[in-house]
Amino acid sequence: MTTEPLPCRNRLGRGPLLPPARVLAGAAAALAVLAAWLLWRRHDVLAWLWLPLEAGRPHRIDPAQAWHARAMVLAWAVMIPLGVLAARFFKITPRQPWPAVLDNKWWWRAHLALQLGGIALTLAAVALVWQDAGSAAGWARAHRLLAWLVCALAAVQALGGMLRGSKGGGTPDERGDHYDMTPRRFLFERAHKSCGYLAMAVAMAAIATGLVHVNAPRWMAVFIALWTLAWLAAFAWLQRRGWCIDTYQAIWGPDPRHPGNRMPVVGPGVRRIGAAQDR
Repeated sequence: MTTEPLPCRNRLGRGPLLPPARVLAGAAAALAVLAAWLLWRRHDVLAWLWLPLEAGRPHRIDPAQAWHARAMVLAWAVMIPLGVLAARFFKITPRQPWPAVLDNKWWWRAHLALQLGGIALTLAAVALVWQDAGSAAGWARAHRLLAWLVCALAAVQALGGMLRGSKGGGTPDERGDHYDMTPRRFLFERAHKSCGYLAMAVAMAAIATGLVHVNAPRWMAVFIALWTLAWLAAFAWLQRRGWCIDTYQAIWGPDPRHPGNRMPVVGPGVRRIGAAQDR
């Protein structure tokens, strides 16, 4: 559990959502310089970006494989990672007057919609290439094995969500797996978080091997790499600023009479706010 104090924190112990104005201005200036350089060298840059990853080998992909790739990239490089950010860092939204207002379901609705949307796209992508035997060697074999592992982890996530147990806590006497933090709930949270991050890591490896297998244009790899770095930067920024707050407290508040507040938090880097801190 993260307890160290950090500067510029609000009453929840969180830093500002956005960097200071001077940092944003510096980033904008750097982007302007980069844009000017790219415009000046646009012919060379565009020519390089349109080249395949491996010189001397053509970029070949049929329409079904192309749509398969688009669906998987949208699902596992965009939708599901955004759903993870929503669930980890926005259980208490920026303008929510917590703990006067509890159980803000914005993060849950965003997480569920993005993850289910990503799984639906995954199923569609699998259907597109279901009858495509493809190559059994090299990058194709690695891509296939990684992709099936991603599908298996996605199935585990969906099944685990359905078996997570009851919520409870609607009234002081209403028991539930989440409210009481039963062993079933502890197991779900540990497995769900671990499998989720593992699935994203394996998915990125599957995307990388897929790009190499079809010898994709360089601009595709560059775009996906830049987007992934932006996601990692956002994750690191929000984590460092203290936005990862315990789900239990986000739903039921910091009162120690709630049983889950007397138990350890689940997962590394998750913050719990002491009742005394919020008085």
